[in-house]
Amino acid sequence: MQVTKYSVSGMDCASCASIIKRKLSKLDGVTSVDVNLANATAKIITSSSLSLSRLNQVVKPLGYSLSTSSDPKEDKIKMINQLRTQVLISLPISLFVFLAMVWSMFAPLPISAFIFNLTTFILATFVLVWLAPRYLRAIFRFAQTGVANMDTLVGIGTTVAYIYSVLLLYLGKSEMYFDVTIIVISFITLGKYLESASILQTGEAIGKLLGLQVKTALVIRHGKELELSLGEVVVGDIIVVKPGGRIPVDGIIVKGGSSIDESMLTGEPLPVDKAVGDQVVGGTINKQGTFHFRATVIGEGTMLFQIIKMVEDAQGSHAPIEKLTDKISSVFVPVVLVISVLSFIVWTILGNPLLGLLSFVGILVIACPCALGLATPTAIIVAVGRAAQNGILIKNAESLEKLNSVGYVVLDKTGTLTKGEPVVTNIAPTESDLQIIASLENLSEHPLAIAIVNKAKQNKTKLLEVTSFKAIPGQGLRGKVGETSYYAGNTKLMESLGLKVDTTLINEFAQIGATPIILATPKQIIQYVGISDTLKDEAISTIKDLHKLGLKVVMLTGDHQLTARYIAKQAGIDEIFAEILPGEKAAIIKEIQSRSHSCGGVAMVGDGVNDAPALATADVGIAMGTGTDIAIESAGLTLLGSNLTKLTQAIRLSRLTFRIIKQNLFWAFAYNVIGLPVAAMAILSPGISGAAMAFSSVSVVANSLRLRRMKI
Repeated sequence: MQVTKYSVSGMDCASCASIIKRKLSKLDGVTSVDVNLANATAKIITSSSLSLSRLNQVVKPLGYSLSTSSDPKEDKIKMINQLRTQVLISLPISLFVFLAMVWSMFAPLPISAFIFNLTTFILATFVLVWLAPRYLRAIFRFAQTGVANMDTLVGIGTTVAYIYSVLLLYLGKSEMYFDVTIIVISFITLGKYLESASILQTGEAIGKLLGLQVKTALVIRHGKELELSLGEVVVGDIIVVKPGGRIPVDGIIVKGGSSIDESMLTGEPLPVDKAVGDQVVGGTINKQGTFHFRATVIGEGTMLFQIIKMVEDAQGSHAPIEKLTDKISSVFVPVVLVISVLSFIVWTILGNPLLGLLSFVGILVIACPCALGLATPTAIIVAVGRAAQNGILIKNAESLEKLNSVGYVVLDKTGTLTKGEPVVTNIAPTESDLQIIASLENLSEHPLAIAIVNKAKQNKTKLLEVTSFKAIPGQGLRGKVGETSYYAGNTKLMESLGLKVDTTLINEFAQIGATPIILATPKQIIQYVGISDTLKDEAISTIKDLHKLGLKVVMLTGDHQLTARYIAKQAGIDEIFAEILPGEKAAIIKEIQSRSHSCGGVAMVGDGVNDAPALATADVGIAMGTGTDIAIESAGLTLLGSNLTKLTQAIRLSRLTFRIIKQNLFWAFAYNVIGLPVAAMAILSPGISGAAMAFSSVSVVANSLRLRRMKI
């Protein structure tokens, strides 16, 4: 399968997108076509190679074209500038005509009717020739192919009004409709300008992400610092980053250190301290200090590039709610054409062909399905961009929609709910320090040993010299401090020495999920140290927020029941599944899904390889960005970093997004449901219909843009 993304020009409404999708889907070799009106893009999946010229053979006769433009934003800006010029010229003309119309309603015009009609004829001809060629071409394409879009409706309506007025002018009549042509086309042009400018704002997040990409890097080659273009950097290069500079590619620090601002990628406001051996990410900012790092990932493999690609794909994807819009838009334009003709016929039969003409033009103009077509994609684009700025990556619109309706959130424990790093939580006797046991464990690389040493360092405990050190596999270690021999390890090691452990204390440790490490001499036990994985700082508040959102929270863990209950009680979790094997997680998700139909789907949050099947099984899989690649690949959303508060932000954003979408769809439907009968009754002039059509599209986009300011 080959997936290719194209820029599309010539689209104006939902019916345009529907036409392109329908026509391209009929080509041999085309498996799937997704056309996004708001992004002006088409994603085409083919089973065999299809050239761009072959695709354009299908769509160009209909007034559209596909291209592989590397910078679609630049094309949009060029189009907006062209529309702005047209608006600046056409609006004064339409304002003059509009004021003359109002004047004539209350008093005679200061010039003769013939001069005024001749003037409006010249102005209408100018507007039709200069602003409306696309609408005229749409009429010819409709005659040739039988395929109609919004341009066709506008073209037919304004051209009929113009031709009819020319006929009346020739016959010497006083009632003209040149104002219809002038005002409708001017207002539609204004609407397109405002709409395009607004839509451009919806994609600002991508622009900001693209702005993070640097053009050059300071590379050490042959002992010298050389400024090279990013394309010349290769894996293994040593790159120098100075204070205030952006990091060009992903890599590992090999010399020096600094504080790195990663906020644009993770949403975390505080800089992160980095030292030798730490990973740095391209696009982030070096706040202080100069350091050297080795490039490990370049080009399309960098995290920044992957984030940009994921955001672009998500903004171009379709939510299931759009299926209704697609179905309506595919038949909307033909139905409108029929209604407008029938309305003209009815008014003519009733003896008023002039009202029939106004009704005919008004229906064609007011019926634009632009608002309907923009209702969902504009909200999706803004939401995905807003999420990316907060360190939440959304893979597709479907995941965002499903997240809106979940009733259960299932959390993996280790690394998701907890820090995933063992720390010292208990010491007995409580007044004892860690000097001896930390001195012994300092020679071990076991994770539990590292936790003890880190605790001693935090307490600024001085470590002692250890001799005769020996690791005892599966039990612990031994060594001498001064002339005394010490042992540190588990209960098995103590039993092998013939020492009796305090079972009550060991059980207390077990109930809070702490693993005991015991310090002893050959004759007696000296100290018990409990080590456990602790809850993340924000875990409890996150669970409370999830409950406020009306969600049930479930925890999955392979730990003992006692440990699971202790963690669940601390965090306020509703239900636990403990002592489960990795392969059982997906089955548990299915079991929860079977009972969640009445209260929505299931979202699963995890970070490990063993979470991947469960993430894929859940209605929405959510991966922690600190997790494995396979977990991230299996998920519909990724939370960059390890902060759980992003989970509630993602759910709130999803709910806000679909509230906005429903508002957009309601007003888009209501606009057409109300507008068409009003236009058919010739209550509104075609000029007002054109203004109303423009306002409907702009209002939908403006409503979607509110997502940029809403609190999540």
